[in-house]
Amino acid sequence: MSRNSSRSSSLGDVVPGSAPEAPAPHRKEQMQSRNAFTELMAPKPQLPLEPISSSHKLSINFKNRDDLGPYIVNPSSYSPSIVLYYNDEFVAVRDRYPKSSLHLLLLPREPTKARLHPFDAFDDPEFLRKVQKETKRLKRLAAAELRRMHSSTSTQEIARQKAMDADPPPDELPAGRDWEKEIMCGIHAHPSMAHLHIHVLSVDRFSPCLRHRKHYNSFSTPFFIDVEDFPLAKDDARRHPGREGYLKRDLECWRCGKMFGNKFQRLKAHLEEEFLAWRTL
Repeated sequence: MSRNSSRSSSLGDVVPGSAPEAPAPHRKEQMQSRNAFTELMAPKPQLPLEPISSSHKLSINFKNRDDLGPYIVNPSSYSPSIVLYYNDEFVAVRDRYPKSSLHLLLLPREPTKARLHPFDAFDDPEFLRKVQKETKRLKRLAAAELRRMHSSTSTQEIARQKAMDADPPPDELPAGRDWEKEIMCGIHAHPSMAHLHIHVLSVDRFSPCLRHRKHYNSFSTPFFIDVEDFPLAKDDARRHPGREGYLKRDLECWRCGKMFGNKFQRLKAHLEEEFLAWRTL
């Protein structure tokens, strides 16, 4: 059995060898969507990983811009609430300083790529394909967690839940909210950390860790590049974030487009209003 398959086999509440009563199809769907993320985070037996090749070992003297290194080298030493999952190629973690209500990071473990700028790392088509595939996986898990976090206030989710609870249920359930559309996945044109990482976060930009204009603009201008936009053309303006002045742009609400100039505290107050409205959709 592969390392990944041994982990995924622990999902769900079924005790091996037992035969619990099967729920109705829509109940089963509800349980799976609600539990996908939390089950993944539950403590599981840690399997030994292949050691990093001695010819490409990462430095173990981590500090400052190297703070993501320990997650890559020794993910099993962290709580499952911090390191959500890992395999030979990737580690998925919660961002220590989230810039949205949900903020995760995907860390590639390939030693020859782990310390490259994303523009350089993603020049390798095969590596880019792997990153994009794993990012989609983490995006699905993030969407399930967003549903868990916000479904009790979402009009679309409440309507779906009422239909699922009806006796008898309707022939066709309301679709519910597409939480994957509320997730953004990408990299910074000029990363603040030395190790390659992909941000997977909710679109709300609502967090006490969002503290100044550069924080906000780094996720709200072309400084943030969707991982699906790669490979970039050689003349893509986003390759020159300093020249383009993305981080110095006037503040603009991500949702309604209202402009705030350089008045970050006014934007912060507005973002709270937008967050409360966004989560009720």
